[in-house]
Amino acid sequence: MASTHTESTGTQLLDHPVGTEAVRHRLPRQTRTGAPLLGVTAMTAALGATGLAAAPAQAAATPAPAPVTAADEASDGLLAADPGLALAARILQQADGQRTAAEESARVAAAQEAQAKRAERQAEAGSDRSAPALPVAGYQLTAPFAQAGEHWAHLHTGLDFAARTGTPVTAVTGGTVTSAGWSGAYGYRVIQTLPDGTELWYCHLSRIATASGPVAPGTVLGAVGATGNVTGPHLHLEVRPDGAAPVDPLPWLRQLGLQP
Repeated sequence: MASTHTESTGTQLLDHPVGTEAVRHRLPRQTRTGAPLLGVTAMTAALGATGLAAAPAQAAATPAPAPVTAADEASDGLLAADPGLALAARILQQADGQRTAAEESARVAAAQEAQAKRAERQAEAGSDRSAPALPVAGYQLTAPFAQAGEHWAHLHTGLDFAARTGTPVTAVTGGTVTSAGWSGAYGYRVIQTLPDGTELWYCHLSRIATASGPVAPGTVLGAVGATGNVTGPHLHLEVRPDGAAPVDPLPWLRQLGLQP
């Protein structure tokens, strides 16, 4: 009977007891089939057809921001930490702006000079080199001869042709340029001497085109300006018989068949 009890006890120790408690905690074994795997596959396909599939394309279409390098961070840190470097950076920025303004001014000046030269060529091409011609085109007579005013020490000694700066100034008639250069209150001046000794003074020029030598009617001598003692751009023309005292240019021009 003892042996039988021992075998019965050993059997109970080796085998799991089959009771209510054991049945309650044991999960039923599930049969593996292809249904769950197929469900995941279908879900992945559905997501790929909507949002997930569009994500790579959207990422490819949107350029990635430029990476911030260590040099950029170091530069910003130095400018923030050192006021001297920040001031130097501002000075360099202002210098760049001034240089840009100077380049723009030079470009405008070059364009104006080119336009004046084109006007000179057109004036020379359209002029009759044998007939007298008025010295300026597109002008307006302003101060006549012998007019009194605060701008002259005595009376006005010539005839003023107001015109835009850069307008070509041409020889009224044939002669020789005998003097050209700066002349104080007259500004830049060209003196043309005619065969009879009469001198024509072309004054307040912005520049001189012909400094010496024989010239024909219509030859470009310079350009209208506002140099010397002036209030605005114009040509001051004086007529001096035999190089002496000036006379009224208006009747002298009319004698040449010109009507200012």
